[in-house]
Amino acid sequence: MTKLKIKSGDTVRVIAGDHKGSEGKVLRVLTDKNKAIVEGINMVKKHTKPSAQNPQGGIVEKEASIQISNLSLLTSKGETTRVGFRMEGDKKVRFSKKSNEVI
Repeated sequence: MTKLKIKSGDTVRVIAGDHKGSEGKVLRVLTDKNKAIVEGINMVKKHTKPSAQNPQGGIVEKEASIQISNLSLLTSKGETTRVGFRMEGDKKVRFSKKSNEVI
């Protein structure tokens, strides 16, 4: 399994695919599938049966997962960057390869 450089809570931009250029916050990272669920991106309509929580049933719009290779992390200035790891003292931190700032 590869080390993923994107965590939930990160702000990312889609760099490939149908939603290219759109930005959002990572809600969940699915490590086993190398995918992430990003807020407001890759929306799909899901048909739900009536249940106790949703007695009406119907069509619900929700986010579908997107491949992590199609996402790029954004810096505080809003530009895309690659992620590196380094040791600062005895802590391992992620840093932006473009601006060299700790994420």
